[in-house]
Amino acid sequence: MPKQPKVTIIPAKTQLFVGQSTSHATRRRVAGYARVSTDKDEQLNSYEAQVDYYTNYIKSRPDWEFVDVYTDEGISALNTKKRDGFNKMISDALDGKIDLIVTKSVSRFARNTVDSLSTIRKLKEKGVEVYFEKEGIWTFDGKGELLITIMSSLAQEESRSISENVTWGKRKSMEDGKVSLPWSSFLGYTKGEDGTPIIVPDEAVTVQMIYRQFMEGKSYTMIAKWLTAQGISTPMGKKEWGGVTVANILKNETYMGSKLMQKTLTTNYLTKAQKPNEGELPFYHVENSHDYIIHPDDWEAVQAEIARRKALGTSVRCHSPLATKIKCGCCGAWFGSKVWHSNSKYRSVVWRCNARYKDGGRECQTSHVREDAVKAEFVTAFNILLQNSKKVIASCRRAQTRLCDITAIDTELAELNRELEVLEGLVKQAIRDGAEWDAHLQRHDSVKNRLDELEKQKAERIGRGKTLEVFIRNLERNKQPTSEFDVNLWLVFVDHVVVEVDGNFTFKFKNGI
Repeated sequence: MPKQPKVTIIPAKTQLFVGQSTSHATRRRVAGYARVSTDKDEQLNSYEAQVDYYTNYIKSRPDWEFVDVYTDEGISALNTKKRDGFNKMISDALDGKIDLIVTKSVSRFARNTVDSLSTIRKLKEKGVEVYFEKEGIWTFDGKGELLITIMSSLAQEESRSISENVTWGKRKSMEDGKVSLPWSSFLGYTKGEDGTPIIVPDEAVTVQMIYRQFMEGKSYTMIAKWLTAQGISTPMGKKEWGGVTVANILKNETYMGSKLMQKTLTTNYLTKAQKPNEGELPFYHVENSHDYIIHPDDWEAVQAEIARRKALGTSVRCHSPLATKIKCGCCGAWFGSKVWHSNSKYRSVVWRCNARYKDGGRECQTSHVREDAVKAEFVTAFNILLQNSKKVIASCRRAQTRLCDITAIDTELAELNRELEVLEGLVKQAIRDGAEWDAHLQRHDSVKNRLDELEKQKAERIGRGKTLEVFIRNLERNKQPTSEFDVNLWLVFVDHVVVEVDGNFTFKFKNGI
């Protein structure tokens, strides 16, 4: 006959679901967590009060051993990725340094249900409890997880509502023409008393230098290296510049006193993931919203130069305003620069056809030209242009009307888009009916190709119109002949110059003359 089982009951030392110790010999290591979501003064006062409260509260319990009060200032609770204090606390808890975390409420802990529950479950696996004072929830309680799920969902819904309200407020401000910038990381401006951007003189000099060097022929990377060597800080306060940062400054319309808003949109209010606005939402363009650092005509000239360099391809190395501006009249290749007698008093820069010594030189007969000669001939050509400025401007206006009109293109685009919708419907219906749909699909592809072609034509005409407008405004602005080479005039007016075999120069200006 088997022996009767003997059962010995070992009493529990901790009441698991109420966070209380039954043995005075065992003290729970307790930490507090305090967070405020903005950096406003009244919120910071609340933050200091939270820290003081939880420090005294924990130390007043004889069965608790104070560990620390972990804190985050000016941080949103929507996710936990950027909350350093919170993440340090969780890390310490998982490393066995904390037994209990005390915090004000579920919404102080996290407004994201997924983050909240996953964190609590990780802690629970390691025997770490969380106490939410406002709701009276102990996470080891049998009802704790259900209550936390409900409370977190409510908090998450509250965050969604707040996010929508904030978005609405921002769009209303855009509609009212109020300009907002990332003030702490925007070079050249600071926030004025009325919220209008105010120029920071020292930073404005850096911005102007970036634009000047670009117009002098420097590439993004070359400008970035120069800024780094000068010890000038980036907009984010870093020591080393990158070409992307330089490019962003050169393309930002804020510097010409205007602002294009809602360039991006938020796709997920929890993760704050963003994407470029590709027409899903309206843009808001505010002109003359603040003082400019870069004259609008100069800014437009820079955009035209960016587009020109991009069209030439990545193989082009820009180091001078003459780069990719001098063309061979014999073979059509670009001229490149070379320094002669670099270490002597006879030092000079010459330009010669890049293809002259490649593949046998293609039998290119064009000789080299001196840089000084190109600049001197430009002065002559520009002054001739200026003498005929009234006729030239009138010609440009006629060209704008004739060559830049997109009315017919827009009409055809609208018709083709309607046809595309019909064809897509026919294809779907044919698939459902088991009928032939190859003809519909072929026509669909044909229409799509025509749409792409028209969009390209439209972009080219709009670009041509902008180029002519900048050309006209600069011609109107420059009324006096020039006696010496001006790099801005060169870049604004000259499309390219052809060096003929006989040594003569033919200047082609951006208006087609």
